[in-house]
Amino acid sequence: MAVTGTVAGRPQPQTTAEPAGGPFIRHAPDGRRAMYVATPGTVQNPQFIANPMVSSPGWNKGYRVQALVADGTSTAVGVVNIDAPWNYFQLVQLKDAFGTQLITGPGFDTAFLLQLYGQQFGTDEVVSPQNLPSFAPIHVPAGVGAEGGFNLTTYLPFEFAKGYGTISGANAALLPVLQINTSIFSTMITGSTYSAYPSATSVTVDADFYWLPNVASDPPGIGTTQQWIYQPCNPPIPSGGSQLVQLPRLGGYLSTIILDLRDANGVRAESNTTTNFGWPVRPKLLVDGVPLIDSLFSTLQEDLAIALQVGTLNNSPAASTSTTNQGTPQAARPLGTMAISRKTSMAQRALGLLDTGEVFPSTNPGTQIEVAGFPWGAVIAAPMILNALVGQIVPSGALVRGLPEA
Repeated sequence: MAVTGTVAGRPQPQTTAEPAGGPFIRHAPDGRRAMYVATPGTVQNPQFIANPMVSSPGWNKGYRVQALVADGTSTAVGVVNIDAPWNYFQLVQLKDAFGTQLITGPGFDTAFLLQLYGQQFGTDEVVSPQNLPSFAPIHVPAGVGAEGGFNLTTYLPFEFAKGYGTISGANAALLPVLQINTSIFSTMITGSTYSAYPSATSVTVDADFYWLPNVASDPPGIGTTQQWIYQPCNPPIPSGGSQLVQLPRLGGYLSTIILDLRDANGVRAESNTTTNFGWPVRPKLLVDGVPLIDSLFSTLQEDLAIALQVGTLNNSPAASTSTTNQGTPQAARPLGTMAISRKTSMAQRALGLLDTGEVFPSTNPGTQIEVAGFPWGAVIAAPMILNALVGQIVPSGALVRGLPEA
């Protein structure tokens, strides 16, 4: 006679399941889990952080990264580098499981400019990592004593539109690889001496991901990636010279072109003096010899304010100190940098992950993109180097346009 009964510990059915059908994001809730916590220790010497990732039960959207450095004890007060604390990451390399470079470049560009201009991290007031509640700049007091601590927080994204560009995280044998080289502390603060150096108490990496759907549903365009590769442009630019500068050869759909202009000393080539302002008064962007943009540099800054809210003034009464100062930028444009965004398919404003990709320009390895200055500005330390960090979308098939997540 068959024995019947209730199985002990039978799991309760989920009551939050959606009926089948509809877009991927309807069935894949947002999640976050820890990847690792590293303790590099003293910042006196460079470190290499490459802890293995762990699996997440779904599709990775990107990695949250936080570097917490505790104060040391200074015996002479130094001067903070203009790129600090982002240049604590000397080099960031993020690869997929097959070795394809997804993000590669110095920390200032990959941990700050990419988030500020790339529109894969935040929008409006929190588009800049500097505006995050947890961010703390390098602590430099008026006198000697506790000095050098900071809290750097950033995001290394995979997803470039909602649900699009994600990386599988469920297979432990096919996980992305994140490698971070830290820099020596003297590159962040010059002139300081210490009886006890600041110490990196932790570098924490968490993964933002979509949970595996409980119905058959995949993210749009599986295998499509957005790649951010930092490369110098050629040739070098003499002070006040008139010439074209070629960007590296590309081969995908472009969402954003980030430009970082530096002088011969590696310092961003822009200041408030006319004797050290490297940008042309009227730069040009040419594609295959055709000038697509021929604009005043000041107008490009206005484009940033309209599209990305970078440089937009906060006009609250508390921020206004006079009739000539109407506030402070919600996210200031870092000197020496400029960006051209094509994540404006839906409106004049870039809306983060809400974009159809309709205005992403298509390139191939034969496409030649150039920036022209007639002339370029004058700098004290020549020649200048124009560096480019380009958001290049490489689709696995045809680029998915429209709103697949809807």
